[in-house]
Amino acid sequence: MQVMLFHLMPYADLDLEATRDYPTAWCTLPNTFYDPKKGHALYNRYLDELEYGESLGFDGLCVNEHHQTAYGMMPSPIVTAAALARRTTKAKIAILGSALPLRSHPLMVAEEHAMIDNITGGRLISGFVRGIGAEYHIFGTNPTFSHERFHEAHDLIVRSWTEPGPFEFHSKHYHVEYVNVWPRPYQQPHPPIWVPSQGSRETIEFAARPDHKYTYLQTFSPIKAVAKYLQLYRDTALGFGYTSKPSQLGWASMVYVGDTDESALAEAGIHFENFRNRFLKKPLEMLLPPGYTSRESMKGMAAAKGDITGTMDAKRAVELGMFVCGSAKTVRETLIRYAKEIGFGNLLTMLQFGTLPADLTRRNMERFATEVMPELKRAAREFHGDDAVAA
Repeated sequence: MQVMLFHLMPYADLDLEATRDYPTAWCTLPNTFYDPKKGHALYNRYLDELEYGESLGFDGLCVNEHHQTAYGMMPSPIVTAAALARRTTKAKIAILGSALPLRSHPLMVAEEHAMIDNITGGRLISGFVRGIGAEYHIFGTNPTFSHERFHEAHDLIVRSWTEPGPFEFHSKHYHVEYVNVWPRPYQQPHPPIWVPSQGSRETIEFAARPDHKYTYLQTFSPIKAVAKYLQLYRDTALGFGYTSKPSQLGWASMVYVGDTDESALAEAGIHFENFRNRFLKKPLEMLLPPGYTSRESMKGMAAAKGDITGTMDAKRAVELGMFVCGSAKTVRETLIRYAKEIGFGNLLTMLQFGTLPADLTRRNMERFATEVMPELKRAAREFHGDDAVAA
């Protein structure tokens, strides 16, 4: 099993009282609430935490892309990944991911990812996403073209990495006379591609295709939804004529390790609730604008995740399996049980979330790395064997 450290870099110093009457931290929350001096301190704190993750033995460090929100201060994960590239030597750097339909041109993504792959000597994991609904409002991008632009951008990037240039590329949304990417990726034929998702059937089918077999990640969901969508990937793979491996499946979750179950929930509960109910919250039209996903996928996600709408308290989140919180023993046993029952070979741990302060974050990272991760990996080897190890 690969165990990764995932960071959203939230604006944890947001004045929650002053912003209480704003319905969301996305798009419309005035940027006058952002203090650059506090942002400077947070960026450097968060980069330190990610670098510390390598020294603690995490297999990879994960960053991602979001725009105009206190939820995550990484409008360009390329910048974050580049900052980590020269400050780390062993851990993989996973960009989870670049929002292809929102980027001005796919070749810029291809070039930037190839640069980081070269700088790190082949430690890059390239994640491709469509971007969430709110970001289509931000950029004025038509969400009905989201899937088209994503697939065309993906095809252009992969061809630019794998086919000798120069060559032409023409599709509905992209027309290029000279595809001739310099530098070429360090990893051949290209860096591993991972696809995070909330459960769109179209995304699962794309990731599971026999010519892709991309690692599919279910993010921040109740455990029953994780089980449903990872099983859908396995079923889709069988429909394509092959059996998927645990290394093709992953789960991203918030985790907190305390002295006891009670103290863990007391320490981390408010910070989870700030994340879930203040930073993540957005109206439906920002979450799923018309045309962003198919009716079938929307109905499926509503059925799988209908019990997590509205305000969520930390205790309920633990019961639903969307927040793993407790003593080292409880967290260890919970994650081993989930990995065995559901069969994922990649665990992405978010050990800082919402307003969780630096001291609790460090303590959480250390406890997880020393008291949970070794036993979790040993157990995964027992019931998954080498199939849980990603290429």
